[in-house]
Amino acid sequence: MHCESLFKPISINGLALRSRVIMGSMHVGIEGLENGIEKLTEFYKLRAKHDVGLIVTGGAAVNAEGSGGHDFMTIYEEEDVQRWKPLTQGVHDEGGAIALQLFHAGRYAYKASTQLDPVAPSPLQSPINPDQPREMTEEDIKRTIEDFAQGARRAKDAGFDAVEIMGSEGYLINQFLSPVTNKRTDNWGGSFENRLQFALKITEAVRRTVGPDYPVLFRMSGLDLIEGSTTEMETLHFAKRVEKAGADLLNIGIGWHESRVPTISMKVPRMKFVPVAEKIAQEVDIPVVASNRINDPQDANDILEKGTVQLVSMARPFLADPAIVTKGREGRFDEVNTCIACNQACLDHVFEGKAATCLVNPEAGRETELLMIPAKTKKNILIIGAGPAGLETARVSAERGHSVTIVDEKDEIGGQLNYSKRIPGKQEFYETLRYYRIQLKLLGVTVKLGTHLTGEDPLINQADEIILSTGIVPRVPEIDGVNDPNIISYRQVFEGTAKTGDNVVIIGGGGIACDLALFLKEKGVSSITLLQRSKSFAKGIGKTTRWATIMEMKQNGVQMIGGIDHYHCIDAHSVTYTLDGEKKMIKADTVVLAAGQLTNNDLVEKLTQLGKPVHIIGGAKDALGLDAKKAIYDGAVLARAL
Repeated sequence: MHCESLFKPISINGLALRSRVIMGSMHVGIEGLENGIEKLTEFYKLRAKHDVGLIVTGGAAVNAEGSGGHDFMTIYEEEDVQRWKPLTQGVHDEGGAIALQLFHAGRYAYKASTQLDPVAPSPLQSPINPDQPREMTEEDIKRTIEDFAQGARRAKDAGFDAVEIMGSEGYLINQFLSPVTNKRTDNWGGSFENRLQFALKITEAVRRTVGPDYPVLFRMSGLDLIEGSTTEMETLHFAKRVEKAGADLLNIGIGWHESRVPTISMKVPRMKFVPVAEKIAQEVDIPVVASNRINDPQDANDILEKGTVQLVSMARPFLADPAIVTKGREGRFDEVNTCIACNQACLDHVFEGKAATCLVNPEAGRETELLMIPAKTKKNILIIGAGPAGLETARVSAERGHSVTIVDEKDEIGGQLNYSKRIPGKQEFYETLRYYRIQLKLLGVTVKLGTHLTGEDPLINQADEIILSTGIVPRVPEIDGVNDPNIISYRQVFEGTAKTGDNVVIIGGGGIACDLALFLKEKGVSSITLLQRSKSFAKGIGKTTRWATIMEMKQNGVQMIGGIDHYHCIDAHSVTYTLDGEKKMIKADTVVLAAGQLTNNDLVEKLTQLGKPVHIIGGAKDALGLDAKKAIYDGAVLARAL
């Protein structure tokens, strides 16, 4: 057996776990869809099959005003007991264990969702929420403590193996603890001793209600990353008090949703926050869980092998690969579909009110829809283009039993992912390319790189179905002088076929232009300016990472000039434009075009004339707003229809 430390026996108040890996809480929003309970049950069942020690659900609101939104779990009505029994039974049928997270959003709740005023220890509005909360009265506080206790009782009655009290990430309990959000002058605020009472009273009430032999986990903030918030000494003292109040385990969270420090994006180094959990573990006698940016079973094993914490939590890695722990046990490390912490289909979806899924695994959250059904008739499938859309089409088609050949003009698979992997902080894309490379090999896909196909090629004649996934070509904006041979494309820069000077002007301000700027900064280019018509930079990048990208560019001294009225002319060493009615010129050593993309589907007409079934996906079909998430999803859907 590999990763032996992941499988050392451990019990949490009598609950024996199959491994020391917890699937951390995620608000997935699946339960709000049509047949949502069935979908959520299948989602958890698939993960329960694969050696997870304990699954923790997304937050289940303990009362109406504490709800996270329309599509979030609840546990404040008696009917919730019956609602969740099929879910717990499904997990148990797979040999798994599952805990319900007891949740209250506090000032993070949205009135538009709950139809109620958000509540908080003090009436201080969060910078990321539109509603000012109402200050909780003494009666509100005591009622909410009891709501947590009764939520725990219902969870136990519904068959959950444990409960986790959500006291982290800036939600209500965390708001009471922090002097930033708790300005009360009564017994629930002021001194640190008063501020921690709300959390302790909840823990004590939950313990009394569920009894001494039922596991109670507490998700505590190890690091708020909010200026002026709870100190390290206070945090360590708080951990001891929560243990004394009746918690059986401390699960360490990092950061608030409003903190301006990245904590779970790919720009955060792996295992960065493990030392925070290790310090807390030195202060208590109950198990402590390390979390955040742990996405590899070997890394998880290394953490546990040290013996400084007792368990690890991985949340989104289970979106990317439900079998990640099993693959670790079997030593199939190259087969892990690694979470790249892009946030695009998980957190970004949740903040947009959509159900969570996964960029690298579109089957996540769609377990009842994207089924892997063997093909009734084996076909010869030819895929032209080995970008993300083509790769996923090839993988799924081959797994269904088709004979698959994938062809690309480049000497490596991945398409534009090969640009992304070169960006500082985006090296996780190497993992996605490794995953596809291994999958194609294991599934017997024929891969032909450095190959240009024409309409006369034998591969085309032999194909029963042809998929055109040739991606995009850079758009050339209509500006006088733009065809000067000394003006280069972002592709040439990423591919190393063109060099830049020390003073670079980039035409464009979208995601690719921003990536290019950071790429050039790492290469030592001292002066970079982005020019674009729109005033909003990094458009198209998701809400949870866009702010970090803009912040990083500002920190690196990248100048961003938006709102340009008109471009007059351009040459290799200058751009002339009008901004706010004033004509201006900016000089440069190099001008780079990164102003969008167009479809690359030159082969369509030739293939159609041959009478072959041709399917166009990815950038070859729609360059506008294309991203890897959509490309991989399109491939997953098409391959199931072949």
